[in-house]
Amino acid sequence: MCKKLVLLKLLLLGLLVMGALVWAEEKVTVYTAASTTDALNEIGAHYQEATGVQVVYSFAASSALAKQIEQGAPAEVFISADQRWMDYLADKNLIINDSRRDLLTNVLVLIAPKGQGFAVKMEKDFDLAGAFAGKWCTCDLSVPAGRYAKQALTALGWWEALAPRLVGTQDVRSALAFVERGECAAGIVYETDAKASKQVEIVGIFPATSHEPIVYPVALVKGAGKAARDFLDFLFTPAAAAVFKRYGFEPVGK
Repeated sequence: MCKKLVLLKLLLLGLLVMGALVWAEEKVTVYTAASTTDALNEIGAHYQEATGVQVVYSFAASSALAKQIEQGAPAEVFISADQRWMDYLADKNLIINDSRRDLLTNVLVLIAPKGQGFAVKMEKDFDLAGAFAGKWCTCDLSVPAGRYAKQALTALGWWEALAPRLVGTQDVRSALAFVERGECAAGIVYETDAKASKQVEIVGIFPATSHEPIVYPVALVKGAGKAARDFLDFLFTPAAAAVFKRYGFEPVGK
């Protein structure tokens, strides 16, 4: 009898271990631009509820994430806030090329702390540097949002006067936080980030022609499995598109 009980316990233990391993495998690791934080957290929660597959995110600047993936970070899905950092990984043969698709677009905006907005004309003859006092912030120029910001300011003739007052941040959410706290009198972020905050206001929208198109591509990282591909496909469903739209993104859906 004792031997049978021992065998039964071992069998149950084995089943529990196997179940834990199966559950551990039902996970997708997504490295994605910081600006997608709110929308993807909601999408991930819905996806896990519907499928039982856990979605684990790493949110940061696209540049930082691409470098981490290059160094062997365990990403399975990568969402970049621009084409360049996706191209960077493609050139190094680190993504599955036939999985690459354009997912979202966004808009570049000028913000100020809530209640401290100032009048702006998005025209070349406007003196933006004289419209506010103090520092302004956006991402470091290696980060997509920072590069878009410099392109826009250069196109409008404002970059040279504003560059000495720039506070560069590691990602777009950090730039947003500086403006929320009033440490910067102005900032350049994505419209989706500005709309996610009750502590800032949008004072201007940059013309789409003043910078490269803001497109978010997504792709599987080499070694990604079926669960990751299924999640990538889910990002293009009407259910996911509805969430993205609610947060201010425009789904590309191609």
